[in-house]
Amino acid sequence: MVTKTVDVHEAQTRLLELVSQVIAGTEIIITEDDKPLARLVPITTAPLQARVAGLHAGAISTSDDFDVPLSDEFWTGSA
Repeated sequence: MVTKTVDVHEAQTRLLELVSQVIAGTEIIITEDDKPLARLVPITTAPLQARVAGLHAGAISTSDDFDVPLSDEFWTGSA
């Protein structure tokens, strides 16, 4: 993707042209005083992929005592 930087005042006068460029694949960074303010990118309409249950089975484990209440010392910060 090509990236183009445009000053905010220029962007105000050329918005339709910039939107056309974004649709064609150009990313537009809008700046003011050389500081980035916003980024114009196309909205993707690609369908989300369905989630697959069990795809990462075993990737996460939980300790046997994860639901044991924490001590008062933990909450008060005293040791």
